[in-house]
Amino acid sequence: MSDLEKILELAKKNQGFVTTKEVVNNNLNKMALKRLCDKKKLEKISTGNYCLPNTLVDDFYVTIIKSKNAVYSHETALYLHNLSDRVPLRLNITVPIGYGGNLQQNDNVSLHYVNKKILNLGVETIKSPFDNDIRCYDVERTICDIIKDKYNLDKEIYTKALKWYAKRKEKDILKLNKYAEALNIKEEVIEIMRIIL
Repeated sequence: MSDLEKILELAKKNQGFVTTKEVVNNNLNKMALKRLCDKKKLEKISTGNYCLPNTLVDDFYVTIIKSKNAVYSHETALYLHNLSDRVPLRLNITVPIGYGGNLQQNDNVSLHYVNKKILNLGVETIKSPFDNDIRCYDVERTICDIIKDKYNLDKEIYTKALKWYAKRKEKDILKLNKYAEALNIKEEVIEIMRIIL
């Protein structure tokens, strides 16, 4: 089997997507990616990211793979964790302060900037609606983020999310308090939890 065929097989196994990193990790010639694009057997999505033609584009996946430091947050994370029934008009992504990547030019993205020390606090890998692995803040970090940024959120989304969180069986109040302390909003979170629980 040629490198071209192996790359196409990799893409098929990964729901139509393949990255330069995967090609290199499988000891395949990365120049084969360009040949596959020239032959219209692959399409370039962004630097280092490719998909098979006619692959249903998963915006959640395609957007987040553009930066290794990007994490879904705020309203987008609420939606992905079923704490909001409103599909986000713009994808909310948190990046480190000083980020200068191509997500800044994407009109469908709303960026939030945080210190690198807290960027990875609460990051987990979850499935997108198209079943691709994406980086997203866990539920407790998302609740802390919306409390911290409540004046910039739609009031209905904010209120519903807190009510739905309060009803969740899987909520982790200890983790929520730990995150709140790290984000310097512990007193505010405690006060809100007293009201809604």
